[in-house]
Amino acid sequence: MMKDLPLSKVYQLLEPGPVVLLTTARKGRANIMTMSWHMMVEFEPPLIACVVSNRNHSFAALQATKECVIAIPALKLAPRVVEVGNCSGRNVEKFSKFGLTPAPAKLVAPPLVAECFANLECKVADPGFVNKHGIFILEVLKAWIDPAQKNPKTIHHHGYGRFTVDGKMIKLKSKMR
Repeated sequence: MMKDLPLSKVYQLLEPGPVVLLTTARKGRANIMTMSWHMMVEFEPPLIACVVSNRNHSFAALQATKECVIAIPALKLAPRVVEVGNCSGRNVEKFSKFGLTPAPAKLVAPPLVAECFANLECKVADPGFVNKHGIFILEVLKAWIDPAQKNPKTIHHHGYGRFTVDGKMIKLKSKMR
């Protein structure tokens, strides 16, 4: 039998994507935040919708510069990823505090995160939802992958400190390529 679920817990049911790190750079200072509210919008060019609250330190930098990097960490970085998300870049230099290495990007000012298995250089493609909902539509300009990290497992946030880890992969017949 079904029972009521508080609306504040709905996101725990639908949170699909891996937890990522979003880097920004403004006035010569790089910042990094943890983010789990994102989704693919289009394949080519790759468009990603992501939510960055106007309470986050990264919001102002992303809104002003219109560029960022989405870095995708593997499971081994999970403790650091959570620590990054539990503090603000307003008063912490997160790269050095959490032992993460900023690496130069090719097309945007924010740095890649060297420890992550993938990095996506992005620019804001459509700012139309930013002021009302904090949703940035990003176009991926360049994608990087670390071939040394074989079969990385990602973490997925389900709220209140609970995460799942990628599990066994299955393959089913599909007409998509």
